[in-house]
Amino acid sequence: MKHKLYYTDPYIKSFTAKVERQAQDQDGNWFIVLDQTAFYPTGGGQPFDTGVIEQSRVINVEEIDGEIRHYLQDPIPSHKMEVSGQIDWDRRYDHMQQHCGQHILSAAFEQLFDYNTVGFHLGNDIVTIDLDTEQLTEAEAAKVESLSNQIILENKPIEIKWVTEEELSRYSLRKETKVKENIRLVIIPDFDYNGCGGTHPRTTGEVRAIKILNWERQRKKVRLQFVCGERVIQQLGQKHTVLLELTKLLNAPEHDMPSAAIRLLETNKALEKSLEQAKEALIQYEAKEILEVSQDKLVAEVFKNRSIQELQKLARAVIALDEEAIVLAVSDNQQQLQLVCARGNGRNESMKKVIGSALPLINGKGGGNDSFAQGGGPALISAQQLLEHLRGSAFIEA
Repeated sequence: MKHKLYYTDPYIKSFTAKVERQAQDQDGNWFIVLDQTAFYPTGGGQPFDTGVIEQSRVINVEEIDGEIRHYLQDPIPSHKMEVSGQIDWDRRYDHMQQHCGQHILSAAFEQLFDYNTVGFHLGNDIVTIDLDTEQLTEAEAAKVESLSNQIILENKPIEIKWVTEEELSRYSLRKETKVKENIRLVIIPDFDYNGCGGTHPRTTGEVRAIKILNWERQRKKVRLQFVCGERVIQQLGQKHTVLLELTKLLNAPEHDMPSAAIRLLETNKALEKSLEQAKEALIQYEAKEILEVSQDKLVAEVFKNRSIQELQKLARAVIALDEEAIVLAVSDNQQQLQLVCARGNGRNESMKKVIGSALPLINGKGGGNDSFAQGGGPALISAQQLLEHLRGSAFIEA
């Protein structure tokens, strides 16, 4: 393991190494293999390190068939036999904080409530663990968070030990190790003993803080979101900025935000209901008005920017007022045409046939029955031309 400098010292930020080989994988991606490296490859839920080797960006690191491949944005000159590497330290240290925080949080869940961690993902913004339980209460989460931060405050040392399979019996492991040789234990004395291949800080104090954000049930498990270290500060800053904006918009202090939001939602709901009632009243008024000026009970009009739902409501209102009425309505919605054809119970024209004859003119789609049909399509002809066609079809049907 000596060639894995991230195990020798996870605080190494730069190094030099000899080039063992440089090649392209089957997808044409360039990678380089070194005799030693500080770049951590993806594994155990922890993402890979990024950085530079010579002047080329390292965009991925994977351990494949026993060798660590550093995938490069561009290949390095072929004559280079020795190279220098520099990892992105902020990213590495963030991963160390989050991974160690996960160990602390998982151990706290197991010690307090016997909830085992069965999944772990270290994302760019948040970290998640999957707990082997179907439910989690606010009180339980609060106790776990409190214990976790107490462990951080105690600034316990974090020990790394390489052991054999036979030596494992000396330790009370939180879960069984997956590997049978080169077993690496990450130990927080008197708190957590766990097999892990990730990078960790020297003490729990470096994690700084743990904050549980949220959780949800997924497939009889609980997926819990949390952040550690600098991410806690970032989350606080983001949420504080949003909260300040909301206090201005809602004209309410922080402690009154929930009730202010509820009042706003209730007011909005009442306004929406009033608006809907007003629209219904206007449609009834409009139906009476266009029916009064229609000739031979035929209401044939072109509208501007009316939705298919509005046309349907208007048509139903007209035939409800007069069962001898027939409605041919077309709305010009810029690049689209919407049309509705309807008749009262006192007539026998087939609206399905009428609209069926018109839809091919606009490559449209639609359907309905003999008394009511609707459809729409691109404006390949004008709304007035489409209306004249409907009028002619309805007359022929009659």
